[in-house]
Amino acid sequence: MNNLIWLLRASKWARNPPSARTVKLVLLVIAVGLGIVLLEWLGLWPDWARMEHGRMPRIPH
Repeated sequence: MNNLIWLLRASKWARNPPSARTVKLVLLVIAVGLGIVLLEWLGLWPDWARMEHGRMPRIPH
């Protein structure tokens, strides 16, 4: 059933593709996220912005 929903969504996008501005915005958000991950990986992310390592919050089912 989920595949049918994705197929309908892809069909909708094929008929009405997102604008160039929307695509640029999504790519910018992805680039910022990857930049943050890269800074964290290189050890250049400030200590005040890091999360404490502890128990992950449990998501109820």
